[in-house]
Amino acid sequence: MRGTTVLPGTPCLAPRADGVPLHRLEVAGPGDPPFAVGSFDAVGPLSRSARPHRHTFYEIAHVTAGSGAHVVDLARRPLAPPQLVVLRPGQVHHWEQDRRLDGTLVLFTEDFLVDHPGDRDLLLRLAAHPWLRPGAGEDERIGRLMADLVREYRQRAPAYDSVLRSLLHVLVVRASRLAGDPGPGAPAEGRPAAVAEAFGRLIARREAVTWTVRECAERLGVTPGYLTQAVRAATGRSPGRLLIEARTQRAQRLLAHTELSVRQVAARTGFSDPAYFSRFFRRETGHSPGAFRKHHSRVHLSLEGGPGRS
Repeated sequence: MRGTTVLPGTPCLAPRADGVPLHRLEVAGPGDPPFAVGSFDAVGPLSRSARPHRHTFYEIAHVTAGSGAHVVDLARRPLAPPQLVVLRPGQVHHWEQDRRLDGTLVLFTEDFLVDHPGDRDLLLRLAAHPWLRPGAGEDERIGRLMADLVREYRQRAPAYDSVLRSLLHVLVVRASRLAGDPGPGAPAEGRPAAVAEAFGRLIARREAVTWTVRECAERLGVTPGYLTQAVRAATGRSPGRLLIEARTQRAQRLLAHTELSVRQVAARTGFSDPAYFSRFFRRETGHSPGAFRKHHSRVHLSLEGGPGRS
């Protein structure tokens, strides 16, 4: 993936299509790995941004102090440290009414997972339910692991990038244990089917909201029946229901974070008839598009032109 990391001072651009600022990961210099770790203060003011934004990178936040709330894809969760938060690229999030928010952030692009490619699937599953609550003993272990990551990152001893990858792998596996995920290498009967995981990655793509189950199955090289069986076994829901939820979430994002008209939002989520879109949206959310926007709108000016790390 090119263009996911930039040198310090490079503007943080917000694509016009969504109106949601897109934060890219800064690296210290040419040749440095696409990775950063540090406290909220060390990462910078955008690490606590109250403006909805998304990243080109993964973020794991070990929140050790603070009050307020964290909002991810319009789902609001009150802060109750200690917490571990896992975000994938593209998720819209912000910190709301935070007070004394503190902890450690680990930021990295997919390129950094080269030694442990299986961690990508783990991270995607964790990001679907991003808030984790470690017990006292596990929180202490996570804290020590975060301290080791910070120390390696600052000291930059020989082969420090390999050490960072190994420590990150341990962090991802421990997070998956907190979530009850069997982790990489688990027996097939103990983890979601590979086709279901591939389907989950597929529908996370923006253009997928207009696809049918048959079209998804064709892209995955399986029959619609096999796709339905695999997804039901892994999630308890049908691929059609998951596509509807992805479509609804896309519409919610556009209504909450842009000034697009309802007609334009309908078109971008695959509806040629705005009236039919409105009926669909009310059925799925209990609100009309206009009422939802009035209650959830968080339209902000772009951060274009300002440097940012988170």
